[in-house]
This record gives sequence, C-alpha cells and structure tokens, in this order.
Amino acid sequence: MTRGRKAHRPDEPERRCVATGESQPAAGLIRFVLAPDGASAVPDLAGKLPGRGAWLSADRAAAERAERKRLFSRAFKRQVAVPEGLADLLETLLVRRLVDTLSLARKAGQAVTGFEKVRERLRGGEPGALITARDAAADGREKLRRLAPEAPWIGVLDGRELGLAFGREFAIHAALDRGGVAARALGEAGRLSGFREGVSPRFSAASAAASRPDDRGAADAPVAGCGDREGSGQGAGTDARADGTGASVGADTGLRRATDGCGAAAAPKDDG
Repeated sequence: MTRGRKAHRPDEPERRCVATGESQPAAGLIRFVLAPDGASAVPDLAGKLPGRGAWLSADRAAAERAERKRLFSRAFKRQVAVPEGLADLLETLLVRRLVDTLSLARKAGQAVTGFEKVRERLRGGEPGALITARDAAADGREKLRRLAPEAPWIGVLDGRELGLAFGREFAIHAALDRGGVAARALGEAGRLSGFREGVSPRFSAASAAASRPDDRGAADAPVAGCGDREGSGQGAGTDARADGTGASVGADTGLRRATDGCGAAAAPKDDG
C-alpha cells in the first residue's frame, strides 16, 4: 500500500495534492481551509469546514515540503501561514482522531483489549481489525496474527496511546468488531501511516469496506468493553479542535504526553 492512500474506487472523488501535484482519492489526503482571518491555512481533518479547500497528501515528506516552500500560499492565491512544525501537528491530530475512534468502539462494546481477550475474540471469527502497539513484543504480535492472518492490521499507535483509548496506562493488543467504527479506524490509521510506519500491507479500501455492516457475514458475538474507567486522553470534539492553530492542539495533556514520549520509555511488556 502506498502510505496514506487507499485503493481507488471509480466513484470516489479525487483531489490534487499541493505538494506533489498528483491527483488521488480524497480519502487519502488532508484538507486545509483558510482560517476566519484569511491569514492562515488550518487542517480540516473531518472535511466538513466551509470554504474553498486545498489538499495535502497524508505524508510527512509532503507536509514538510508544503511548509518549507509555502505551497499553501500558491494554492489559495494569497499569502497564508501554516502552523510551524506542520508534519508533527498533523501526526498529533491524526493520533487523537484514531484514539477517539477506538475509544468510541470501546464504549459501544465493539472493542476488546488484553492478550487473552483478543485471542478469544479471534477464535470467534475474523475481526474488523487487529490492533497491536508498535512497541509490542514480536512474539505476542505474531501469535495473534497467526489466528487471523487475513484480518486488517493496525500498528501505528504505541502502548501508551492505545491505552488512552481503553482507559488504562498501557494497552498492547486489541481487536475491533466488524462494522462502521472499524472501517473508520482503518481509514484514520491509513492516513496516520503516512507519518508513521505500521499499517499492514494488506490494508486497502476493500478491507475497510469488508468491515461495514452491510458486508458482514455471520454476526459476531457481542463482546463487552475493557473496563469503565475513562482515559485521560479521550477528549470529545476532535473535529472542532482540528480546525484550530497549533496552540489549540494538545490541550489534552494525556495525549500530548503519549505523543511526545514515543520511544523515550522502555517498551512495555506483552500484556499476555
């Protein structure tokens, strides 16, 4: 899979990236709009803000090039600024969106975490997505992947970031039921993969579509979420924050600590 992209469907709209000049499906790009003052371009990750948009590939190199060469000024045909450290900002926002999506799945009873619970879930049928922290032990990761070798796999979050979605300090393994939330999580992980390594090469729009309720086979057995304690990083209103400047990002200190600390701490032990 090309990082940050999905397989193209004929009916899916395409947009041109301001950094590469290439056209690709909008689902694999990040939309920017002008702030109300007209002096800056801000990311619209949900794609819902009003106004004319400019599009950027969900890719670190593209974001760095767009910032360095001031390509949004060309796209909007006026001098506009972008937040300093644009690539890092986009990574932080995409982490937040994925964490919020997984938190939603947990609250809806569509996600489990913990090695034994995930293994039990996989034995009941292929999940919508198998999730492993990118700092997980290799042996535990491979044991679970052998149980569902064809399942879409997400590995772009570290143990602390994944833990935020499940209301705990760390989480290493998780599984999502098939359905719309899994499809959304796969889409967010696909964009985040442009800034981090870790999405399965098998991931594509087809695998996301297979997670939607209309494409489901036999119903999956309902599985309860993993505890009721809320994590410090489960902030609501992600889409509203995504249209602000860099100063508005990271108000959630739990998520900021998890993002800033990637790789700084020792790898957590396998929770199995």
